[in-house]
Amino acid sequence: MGNVLPAVASADRETEAGRARVYALLAALLARAPDRALLDRLGALGPDGTPLGEALGALGEAARTARAEAVEREFHDLFIGLGRGELLPYASYYLTGFLHERPLAKLRGDLAALGVERAEGVAEPEDHIATLCEVMAGLIDGSLGDGAEHDRRIFERHLRPWAERFFADLEQAEAARFYRAVGRLGRIFIGIETEAFALPA
Repeated sequence: MGNVLPAVASADRETEAGRARVYALLAALLARAPDRALLDRLGALGPDGTPLGEALGALGEAARTARAEAVEREFHDLFIGLGRGELLPYASYYLTGFLHERPLAKLRGDLAALGVERAEGVAEPEDHIATLCEVMAGLIDGSLGDGAEHDRRIFERHLRPWAERFFADLEQAEAARFYRAVGRLGRIFIGIETEAFALPA
């Protein structure tokens, strides 16, 4: 029994590290188009037989066949566009149909309670999906302080109500090619997170 407990603790730490890495990856891919160096690193990803592993493998395959210039245009068409992109990756929009609404105000309150402030020069409101994924990664890996008791609250209040739907929309978006794989990864990962947080604490 004495050897079992350290092994369980080690497995738990690896699980948490894995969660943080996926959130950080999604944040990076949704904040800006990946450059060639990131696409090359993603190209090393392969499937492992689990639904999440298969999604990571599909992302690796998409990265290996993608051209950085094409992915940059795709990102623009999806999220920026002329006036607006095909998708609006904000909690307020998904939950109310408008930007800068009550979901953003609630998130700002919760982030302020954690001591998290928007960095200077950042124009995007905090309810952007990339920002929320970055916050989750920081809470899990400890870079935003002791987030063990807070990641559940942020997820339940600010990601669970809409993020899986957003990723499903990204997976099916007309402009998506490379980002179809990002949508699949996000949809599956958020589904896993939803199921995990539904378990008794």
